[in-house]
Amino acid sequence: MSQQTAQAAYSVRQERLRRAFFRGDGLHLQNAAYLQFARKLLDKLLDSDVGSGDLTIAALQLTDGHASAKILAKEPGVIAGIAEFTWLLNRGDVVVSARKQDGQAIETGDVILEIEGRRSDLLSYERIGLNLLQRLSGIASATRHLQELVHRQNPEADVVATRKTPWGLLDKRAVHLGGGGTHRLGLWDAILIKNNHLALLANREEEAVRIAVERAWQAREAAAFIEVEVRSEQAALAAAQQFRRVQESSREQAGGDCPCLLLLDNMPPAKTSATIEGLRSQGLVDHVLTEASGNISESNIEEYAACGVDAISMGALTHSACAIDICERL
Repeated sequence: MSQQTAQAAYSVRQERLRRAFFRGDGLHLQNAAYLQFARKLLDKLLDSDVGSGDLTIAALQLTDGHASAKILAKEPGVIAGIAEFTWLLNRGDVVVSARKQDGQAIETGDVILEIEGRRSDLLSYERIGLNLLQRLSGIASATRHLQELVHRQNPEADVVATRKTPWGLLDKRAVHLGGGGTHRLGLWDAILIKNNHLALLANREEEAVRIAVERAWQAREAAAFIEVEVRSEQAALAAAQQFRRVQESSREQAGGDCPCLLLLDNMPPAKTSATIEGLRSQGLVDHVLTEASGNISESNIEEYAACGVDAISMGALTHSACAIDICERL
């Protein structure tokens, strides 16, 4: 393969990966669907915390005068949640001046935001606002760190999220701000055929994946991508062969370039590498993207990156996020 041909193939592969897994650009407050989700979540959190009012403020008989405060970083990381924090406090007539932008690196002592408003509002919004910044910044920071580890071994691979997202689309946006991929945004967004789906189609995994790909391909126009979870090299080859068949039979039809992926589930690095090599040896690697998933952590993510996969997904990015230490000082 010539260098020019190899570069063209790489560009096509990256374009498909971006189309499938990197759609965080649409997760912002100007997007009506995202705004609605953020509003519902933050309203619920605020209502459960504030309730009928702040009893401490009332007990201390604090007059409702004007005050200002700073939001400070107490450790380094990547900031996320500024847009949502600003929107939340603006509803309470609090003026917010951002000193950092979402996705920027922060250092200990950095002023992230300055806020001004009624003292009662600054105090009442404090905890929910900080929870928002701390959680989303923790996710963004972890994503940036893991992405750097992956790129040390394989600049062409990327870290992506899963649906293990307690805060839904806000968690997905935080991964995006950290430089990772969103993966699918919800069940409505893409076709991801997992082992429980396959078990309902056939007893043998190799047969089930062929049936699944054939049926899923008919619904491709409504999907951002089609992905099949496989647990063996044999099933991976069977799925990739079926993807090649349906792609070649639909080359001139609408949706013929729908991204197709294999989710290599709970395969150790050696098995993952062998599966990738099997796809290459059978001329199937150009027909599918590959994602490693399951039992992947900071301690072994570089091993998976070196296997040659296109994406590495980690539920821990969002379900076990370690919050960044951020405080408010009046």
